[in-house]
Amino acid sequence: MPAGRLLLQTLRSHDQYNTTIYGRDDRYRGIHGGRRVVLVHADDLAEQGLADGDVVDLVSEWSDGERRAEAFRCVAYSTPRGCAAAYYPETNVLVPLGSYADTSRTPTSKSVVVRLEPRGAR
Repeated sequence: MPAGRLLLQTLRSHDQYNTTIYGRDDRYRGIHGGRRVVLVHADDLAEQGLADGDVVDLVSEWSDGERRAEAFRCVAYSTPRGCAAAYYPETNVLVPLGSYADTSRTPTSKSVVVRLEPRGAR
């Protein structure tokens, strides 16, 4: 994976049924007051000059260009190094239409390479 990139998985909160969202909190992960969060290992945040609470855009790169999900709060979390996680459908925009599993042809929502771009850095 290129330097400065993380492997993003999309996930549901405890009060979400598929894409229907019933609340803004996730008691499973201790998230309160919003869903625009990206869970990242503290060491990965530090390597990128970021800290818990910083706001970033999530940017995926594909052969046809970049996709951007704006204004996500970084949460230092016990994810594996090199990985990140964020809720869908908020991050659906990051999944390229041409990126899907070979057999099932489902979108690769559990395996999207992203970079974290601090807000205002463009």
